[in-house]
Amino acid sequence: MRVLLIEDDKKIARALSKGLKEESYAVDVVDNGITGEEFAKTNEYDIIILDIMLPKQDGWVTCANLRKAKVLTPILMLTALNDVADKIKGLDQGADDYLAKPFHFGELLARIRALIRRQSQSRTASIELYDVKLDLNTHTAYRNKKEIQLSTKEFALLELFMMNPEKILNRDFISEHLWDMNFDPRSNVIESFIKFLRQKIDKDFDKPLIHTIRGAGYIFKQR
Repeated sequence: MRVLLIEDDKKIARALSKGLKEESYAVDVVDNGITGEEFAKTNEYDIIILDIMLPKQDGWVTCANLRKAKVLTPILMLTALNDVADKIKGLDQGADDYLAKPFHFGELLARIRALIRRQSQSRTASIELYDVKLDLNTHTAYRNKKEIQLSTKEFALLELFMMNPEKILNRDFISEHLWDMNFDPRSNVIESFIKFLRQKIDKDFDKPLIHTIRGAGYIFKQR
């Protein structure tokens, strides 16, 4: 999934970006509240990680402005402040969750997964559709109970398909969710990953699930 990280501490931003990318998230990083607000309004993200003590515009104002603009993306606020009043203020501005620094990276991941599941109205740590199952905690994929080895990007692509079943996903939709702002729209990287995923998910099974809709995109559907 695609994450917007608004954090001005370069050391923390680098560490979080590196860790999230290793977990198959696409990450855009900005270092101030005004630019972060602009990114959140103009791009589609699955979650926003928002520091409070930011230059130009603090996280409280940024969060409030996004909610006023009807940006409903889940917001997880990060701060060195651990006062209950500060937590209440952040939540009242429209944040969905609050994590005080320092924190364990594993807890951050768990909170992100919980917010994304809540957004997609799922209450489990797995997704099951047709004869495919994804374990979101272990990043393990199964088809017809057979474990399938996927790279982090392949897993993320399959997860995106399974969260949007029987919907045509075009290249723009896929790139916006799985690649960051440095993605080159002229490249064939999406087509390559679709090919890799098909070889693992469809090749040895009777019913293919990933179908190409010529001129439109791709659809995950059992025919």
